Amino acid sequence: MPSNDICIYLGQELADYGFKDGHPFGPQRHDVFQAELIKRGLDKQLAIRAPVAAASECIELFHTSDYIEKVRDYSVKGHGYLDSGDTPSFVGMFEAASYVAGSVIDAIDRIMTGQYRRAFSPIAGLHHARRHVAAGFCVFNDCGIAIEYLRHQYGIKRVAYIDIDAHHGDGVFYSFEDDPDLIFADIHQDGRTLYPGTGFAQETGAGAARGTKLNIPVPPYSNDAVFQEVWPQIESYLRSHEPEFVLLQCGADSIAGDPITNLEFSPASHAYAAQRLCIIADEFCSGRMLAMGGGGYNHDNIARGWTAVVDSMIKS
Repeated sequence: MPSNDICIYLGQELADYGFKDGHPFGPQRHDVFQAELIKRGLDKQLAIRAPVAAASECIELFHTSDYIEKVRDYSVKGHGYLDSGDTPSFVGMFEAASYVAGSVIDAIDRIMTGQYRRAFSPIAGLHHARRHVAAGFCVFNDCGIAIEYLRHQYGIKRVAYIDIDAHHGDGVFYSFEDDPDLIFADIHQDGRTLYPGTGFAQETGAGAARGTKLNIPVPPYSNDAVFQEVWPQIESYLRSHEPEFVLLQCGADSIAGDPITNLEFSPASHAYAAQRLCIIADEFCSGRMLAMGGGGYNHDNIARGWTAVVDSMIKS
């Protein structure tokens, strides 16, 4: 694949999305990934783009106006929590979160207009925020915004959202639980053992969407062998729904050694997921695929896991 088929978003505006005072989602996550990308020479094999801020009307495709105004207010004050205690505010939070969402939107525009076939944004995949509230370190849910934007701007109905973060993507799942056209597949640590305590196998959608969602909880300490065992369910599910666009949330907190989770995947699982999804994107979506970094609180895992995803996207 020619190098100009893939773009990646890097810049201080994305690095600014991070919490202070020892919070596990710190501002260094962007920089350790960028350093590994350069060390491996992958930066020379793709196009690097500067972050882009989202317009308010794009954020409003997913989030309520009242919640957006709350984020603006807390962003100026710079203190207090947006939720019950996981997501502290900081000065400039609104702007930082807007760059996360806006870079994802810009990637979609460039993919849909044929400039690139695939894209990666490391500081993205904030899958816990709901339409009306923050949650789990996530201010704006760029995944949900991406889904709504693809539909609103480009008429894409069957969006495939695949999530391999250790935590269940509850902000996406419950926001589209009754939507039969969102193709949702999520491998995560069993919710009985980890935040947010959701994503059980029997949660397959609601109403007209019942039976259209795939949650695959795995036990703590599950390794690459477990990942390989369950992965075919995702491929079979995706092929049966014939997606028009592929979104991958590739959280590195499912890699062994993360300080707040208990899975033991290696970067090889992340590389494999990306490689297989590129094949599916080529088969059904004219190659259209966007990967988002997601969680991850061990810096070495972030560097190795996300560069493994990028490497697979370059080679596929």
